[in-house]
Amino acid sequence: MKKDYTTWKIFAGYVLIILFMLVSSTASGQSPCEDDEICVVQFNAGFNEANKVTWIGELNECSTKFIDIQKDTKAAGKYKIVVVPTIVIYNGGEEVARFQANIMMQMEATKKEVQGKVDEIIMEDF
Repeated sequence: MKKDYTTWKIFAGYVLIILFMLVSSTASGQSPCEDDEICVVQFNAGFNEANKVTWIGELNECSTKFIDIQKDTKAAGKYKIVVVPTIVIYNGGEEVARFQANIMMQMEATKKEVQGKVDEIIMEDF
């Protein structure tokens, strides 16, 4: 008598689908920085170079990174960037703050505001 393994095949298919969903959901929320540090990331595009935030490198007590979504075409979707420039602060790999440009694609957040948020994160860790 031949055994029917259809039920097990369907079960294995569902387990694989759930596994793929878990892997893809955690990958999309990851930080582009090291997981154990405060990191400020500026997302911009080459066509908006005139509105690049120049003071990002002057921030204290954090690392900084620049991602050009025009060159890294998957970054906009992965990090949910809808307008450039966008500044995102990560702490321990998790997004804790986001500053987005206005309708003219110019950043309205100031260095003082972003540094204030970084300082606030540091104080919360104590």
